[in-house]
Amino acid sequence: MDFQVVIPVLISFAVSVILGPIIIPFLRKLKMGQTERVDGVQSHLKKAGTPTMGGIIFLVATVVTSLFYVKDYPKIVPILFLTLGFGIIGFLDDYLKVVLKRSDGLLPWQKFLLQVVVTAVFVFYLLNYTDVSLTMMIPFWSEHYLNIGWLAVPLLFFAVIGTVNGVNFTDGLDGLASSVTIMVAVFFTVVSVGMNSGIEPITCAVVGSLMGFLLFNVYPASVFMGDTGSLALGGFVAGTAYMLQMPLFILIVGLIYLIEVLSVIMQVSYFKITHGKRIFKMAPIHHHFELCGWSETRVVAVFSVVTALLCLIGLLAL
Repeated sequence: MDFQVVIPVLISFAVSVILGPIIIPFLRKLKMGQTERVDGVQSHLKKAGTPTMGGIIFLVATVVTSLFYVKDYPKIVPILFLTLGFGIIGFLDDYLKVVLKRSDGLLPWQKFLLQVVVTAVFVFYLLNYTDVSLTMMIPFWSEHYLNIGWLAVPLLFFAVIGTVNGVNFTDGLDGLASSVTIMVAVFFTVVSVGMNSGIEPITCAVVGSLMGFLLFNVYPASVFMGDTGSLALGGFVAGTAYMLQMPLFILIVGLIYLIEVLSVIMQVSYFKITHGKRIFKMAPIHHHFELCGWSETRVVAVFSVVTALLCLIGLLAL
């Protein structure tokens, strides 16, 4: 038990902590500085120049740790693939933006197409090489599963790509996406151990690697995760949920991600319909709270505590 839970946390934490001081100066040399929106939260302008793409740190730590376990725990393969696949898409996006100075990175259609391809490989593997079914556990109704037949496949695409972009929007404050996702990864670890599902090594690796990354990412951050990190974490959350047949639980434990996406959709739609009026002071919603006078650390603390409570509700929902 401790070997499949405690050891991967410690290994990935150690790898993250060791990689930080090696990778951060390297990213700084590459001039991978974060460009902040001039029309954004004014206190963020001082962050311009902080290296981004730090997601490489916990991505490498997670992959290295998982490779120790992959032989005995084959079920971590699809999760690892989704995490790494989306991480690579994020890396390409960051690289184009930051190194090649293409301000918008990957074009929206390129990004979307790559996300669809990675998700398609995941679902193909899931259906053909695992015994994991696409029936979904129903929260608060134990032992009951929702079976929507072939519609489960388009739903999977929607859920995976939606979750990935939700985590991406959540990554806007120092330590926010990392802290929230640690809670979600701990939740999945507890569930995986309880259900004996055999994916604990990777959920624990993510917990450990993010804890290590947080040492460099808490306010004031010396590195940002960039799309490299946020897309990888989204892939991890969605992949884990599907391997546990728990995509419906993302709506509970990942509610923060959902609210972040909805705040952007609502803001943009309302702005277009009313020709320039806004619902929030700024979207995603974490910036709205900042402009209401909350400090960055307070927003992160509140969102993390809310996620911890949501994870407890998620455990009750089992």
